[in-house]
Amino acid sequence: MGHNEQVVIAGAGPVGLTAALLLQRAGIPFVLFEAAETLPEDLRASTFHPPTLDMLDSLEIAEPLKAQGLVGSTWQVRMHPSGERAVFDLSAIADATGHPYRLQCEQSKLCRLLLDRVLAGGGDVRMGWAIEDVTQDADSVHVTVANAEGRESVSGAFLIGADGSRSAVRQALGFAFEGKTYPETTILATTRFPFESHLPGLSNVNYVWKQGGTFSLLRLPNLWRCSLYPDGDETIEDALAPQSIARKLQEIAPSECGHSVDEVRPYRIHMRIVDDYRAGRVLLAGDAAHVNSPSGGMGMNGGIHDAFELVATVKEVMEGAPLDRLDRYTRRRRPIAESEILVQADRNRARMQERDPARRRAMLTELQRIADDPVAARAHLLRTSMIAGLQRAAAIA
Repeated sequence: MGHNEQVVIAGAGPVGLTAALLLQRAGIPFVLFEAAETLPEDLRASTFHPPTLDMLDSLEIAEPLKAQGLVGSTWQVRMHPSGERAVFDLSAIADATGHPYRLQCEQSKLCRLLLDRVLAGGGDVRMGWAIEDVTQDADSVHVTVANAEGRESVSGAFLIGADGSRSAVRQALGFAFEGKTYPETTILATTRFPFESHLPGLSNVNYVWKQGGTFSLLRLPNLWRCSLYPDGDETIEDALAPQSIARKLQEIAPSECGHSVDEVRPYRIHMRIVDDYRAGRVLLAGDAAHVNSPSGGMGMNGGIHDAFELVATVKEVMEGAPLDRLDRYTRRRRPIAESEILVQADRNRARMQERDPARRRAMLTELQRIADDPVAARAHLLRTSMIAGLQRAAAIA
């Protein structure tokens, strides 16, 4: 095989593995390098939106993923402890998608399904190989990779950088990654406590205001993911203490037996995006190109959408379209990432961080009005489910 016939992929996350399976389906050779020795099992993204499931269905991945997840036709914003809420029902957009619901399933399960499918098809996936350097000329990209045994050089027609927010590919090419880091630290705690039996009318996805703060509850098949925040002047260290997490969970749903906590992880949230997803024959996708608040669950989904658009464009070029056809990938994906994903996620975060009771009340009343108006609710769901953005992007030449 000539090196000009293959695509090099960096990263075995959902974006890189989706790209690999799409290339495989298109008959385009590839080699994928992943710095980690094994696929990560830690909790990352867990919400799949309707159009993402439509895309994964074209790869016969949606049904096996659904079998490992939890289908939820509604999501909500609510007050605690009153339980007042605005509930959005995705059945309102059943005419626009084959999957009018959110699927709650760990990202790691998608990666395992994708990797198994790629390997079964004879795909070249090399775990434990880190990207060290990237150079390119008019015809090829040259990548230096290294593992514990040593280093080697690999060339290809294109390089897809899908290696996450700390992307070695992005850094090697010197892409600027401008943006901001939010001031708060989110504390993710998982528990098998049955919140659904204690809080009436919960959806699988719940964004909640409480007095002086906020939390969210996302349900997975065997556990609840709770996003908690330090109270008032509480330090991060104090907020991570078991007694602090226990107190916060008791405030959400009192339990004489307490709430057994499986995992606790603090993280900071960023909002950043590159100016251009392309530099010559190198293309960025997913978190390597854009990162956002997880509020609304759009980061991983947007990355998978990147992979579909990118591979379709690379295929056109490999079949004879001019190289600058690759610029269409940025034209279609970057404005959507900026206006739909980053801005929506930023707005979602700001809404839930609002502390003023009067403003919260006004926001909830407005959300209830939208949810109760079929026309407004449908438009809201098309936008928050990422369908409207994809429709706009598809019209860009």
